[in-house]
Amino acid sequence: MLQPAKVAPLNSLPEIFGSPKPPWLKVKAPGSPNYLRLKRLLQERQLQTICEEAHCPNIGECWEQHTATFLILGDTCTRNCSFCAVKQGKPTELDLTEPERVAMTIGVLGLAHAVVTSANRDDLTDGGASIFAAVIRRVRVLAPGCSVEVLIPDFRGSKAALRAVVEAEPAILNHNVETIPRLYREVRPGSHYERSLDLLARARRMAPELVTKSGIIVGFGEVWQELLQTMADLRAVDCDILTLGQYLRPSRAHLPIMKYYTPEEFKELKVIGEGMGFKHVESGPLVRSSYHARGQAEEVSRKRESGRTELCRS
Repeated sequence: MLQPAKVAPLNSLPEIFGSPKPPWLKVKAPGSPNYLRLKRLLQERQLQTICEEAHCPNIGECWEQHTATFLILGDTCTRNCSFCAVKQGKPTELDLTEPERVAMTIGVLGLAHAVVTSANRDDLTDGGASIFAAVIRRVRVLAPGCSVEVLIPDFRGSKAALRAVVEAEPAILNHNVETIPRLYREVRPGSHYERSLDLLARARRMAPELVTKSGIIVGFGEVWQELLQTMADLRAVDCDILTLGQYLRPSRAHLPIMKYYTPEEFKELKVIGEGMGFKHVESGPLVRSSYHARGQAEEVSRKRESGRTELCRS
């Protein structure tokens, strides 16, 4: 039975937009040579990243290390999530040359691990699944040393769309639940908690060896026990990797921050998650879905190989 961690109750008042953030949330402004080179390259090839669109706090660190999360299928989302900085509205374009350009850029950068995501494209019959699959396959041809992680939308529950992505054989399939079920209507209107869990369960059944991953953002007003139950729900569908990070309000139009979790609380969540059986838990105030993604992939691979070795010995 799950037990609450020994930390202070999560009942702080909403933050005032523009008020000082806790010191552990302060990051250095980006501007290194590698950051500027990657920015120029992306602009030249007319490619977008979720790092920029979602105002990721880790953009300087990740781009310095030549790690970026490519945003495909345009920069406009068909849903109206109350926490996300990505532009919302009606998309007007579908660029069929995008998989080639993304794969070529990954090859030029010499990446060992690339992350590819998109906004929701409910206007498309397959939700953009065919473009995800095409990117994976083109990277395999143009950058054969690079593994591909995809962070996918729920495709409105389409089995065929999910299968199209799974059959392209990504190294990691990520789909974020984002928050606890009680807050879905407020935080993720148009999405469904059970549908997200079902996507991860279906992916596991379709490809038992596939590494699956999900993420939770904290600070919307959830209580500790609800958070632990959501983590347990993810383990119940055999999710391999979990990321946990602090919600940071992009603008006054977005949901207020109801709680700043401390670094100690994130450490506690990591310990609890590992005890539940996740193969890797990335937990910290500035953690986002793609933070340290390459290291996560390598760790899970090592653990799986170690498990096979132990099984053979027994």
